[in-house]
Amino acid sequence: MMPSLLRRLAALLPLLLLAVPPAQAQAQQGDPSFTLVNRSGQVINEIYVSPTREPNWGRDLLGQSTLANGRSFPVRIAPSAGCRQDIRVVYADGRPEERRNQDTCAITEMVFGTAAPRAPQAGASPNPGGNPSFNLVNRGRAAIREIYVSSARDNDWGPDRLGQNTLPIGQHLPVQLPQGDCVNDIRIVWMDGRPEERRAVDTCQLVNVVFP
Repeated sequence: MMPSLLRRLAALLPLLLLAVPPAQAQAQQGDPSFTLVNRSGQVINEIYVSPTREPNWGRDLLGQSTLANGRSFPVRIAPSAGCRQDIRVVYADGRPEERRNQDTCAITEMVFGTAAPRAPQAGASPNPGGNPSFNLVNRGRAAIREIYVSSARDNDWGPDRLGQNTLPIGQHLPVQLPQGDCVNDIRIVWMDGRPEERRAVDTCQLVNVVFP
């Protein structure tokens, strides 16, 4: 009887291994913790890290502290959170920068090296010849149903950039703009019909425009 019982247990062992809970399976894939390094040329005031599947950023990991240029910050993440993470920093001038859907199990460091904004020369338009394209990020409590972006010199908004689509909570839309025209007006319409506008935004100076 004993050898027969052992044979049965051996046959069941592969099935038991397949039944490992998903959280434990994720933990076996690697460690999602990493070190965030600031090489941006300015202070970072806020750091947020959350699993890509989560709609909200959660708490600011820096709390009352800041991260000076050239310094690093250890980001500790529970293995059960999985490897795919969204990372957001906010610089001292209020400008945010995001990295989406990052496999942090595959890295030990993440460097933020965006240069500090250049001061425009007196009498000149901000950043002539710069790249005005940006990501429009929905951090509101509802989807966005319409997005309009046009040069501040234009008299009309132009076409809705979403068309038949919407921009869900936590998602972003890459807005491609012609090179050189940095000052733009931005208008969105929430699902309840409420509009919100940002006028004369120097989009050459930023990576993301976050609503609200």
